[in-house]
Amino acid sequence: MAETETAPGYEQARDELIEVVRKLEAGGTSLEDSLALWERGEELATVCRHWLEGARARLDSALAARDGATEDAEGARGE
Repeated sequence: MAETETAPGYEQARDELIEVVRKLEAGGTSLEDSLALWERGEELATVCRHWLEGARARLDSALAARDGATEDAEGARGE
């Protein structure tokens, strides 16, 4: 993906990736078209992976903050 392009959102990338996979599985495309589809699929998979990794990091951070707040509250009560 070129640096000047805006990366699609997760849902948009996922939906396009699903369509790319359908086209590849259906066959009937030339070798050149199949390679272009595969390359696009790899780009989209990378976009999805980045979104999911970011979501996982946010969840981990929120859970760590929650767990830290729980431990602080328990410590203040002397537990």
